[in-house]
Amino acid sequence: MSAEPKKPVAVALVHETPRAPRVIAVGRGEIGQAIIDTARAHGVPLEQNPALAEALSTIPLEHEIPPELYRAMATVIAFILRASGQVAAAPTLKP
Repeated sequence: MSAEPKKPVAVALVHETPRAPRVIAVGRGEIGQAIIDTARAHGVPLEQNPALAEALSTIPLEHEIPPELYRAMATVIAFILRASGQVAAAPTLKP
């Protein structure tokens, strides 16, 4: 007997400086897909990171992300800034 496939999770965040990003929506399955579809429809950059999404999905709505997730979120924020053209890609270092 095989286990039922795990439904993917989607988490929506808002970041209003100088505060930490906060969770504004969480969903699995159809609700998760609706979050993704809404983000795409509004031109919101998406980042696939299942482990981070799982961690963020445990944070209550409207709460800021905890300090232990800052490093992972910094990577996501850098991706979003590059995707939106607000920051140029980091130069490649040559040995």
